Amino acid sequence: MTLFDRAVNVVLANEGSTFTDHPSDRGGPTKYGISQVFHPDIDVKNLTREQAKTIYKVRYWQGRRYDELPDWVAIKTFDLAVNMGDRNAAKILQRALRAVGYDLKDDGIIGNITIGAAKQADEFATVVAMRSEAAGYYRSLAERKTDQAVFLRGWLNRAYA
Repeated sequence: MTLFDRAVNVVLANEGSTFTDHPSDRGGPTKYGISQVFHPDIDVKNLTREQAKTIYKVRYWQGRRYDELPDWVAIKTFDLAVNMGDRNAAKILQRALRAVGYDLKDDGIIGNITIGAAKQADEFATVVAMRSEAAGYYRSLAERKTDQAVFLRGWLNRAYA
């Protein structure tokens, strides 16, 4: 199984397979984590698991250098990116690397410096720090956007997964 396959299976487990249309979800109708608002060209309601995997590979994985990160760091970063966006997930990774002793900016870009630090850092410690950083991000988001607070419990479950 490839790293992408492992990562997308985590995403699909976290997102679930049920079609939802929660009134507070800014993404609108959603299935497998694919939202109608962000993917207007997709028939989200009738989306299959295999179609979702293809979308994740083409639109969320390719060109983002996740495959250059240690496996569990890549999986966690990808899962967070699907939920909070690439830039925010990269910042979470960079803050986590700072928390485990690496001096780098949280510029939101997974480039050579971030990849180098991630390869040198203890993988387990980095993922633990990412969980903490992600939880803080989600708590802050729920405080700033109170209409989104209804999702906080699910976000925290994802952060700590």
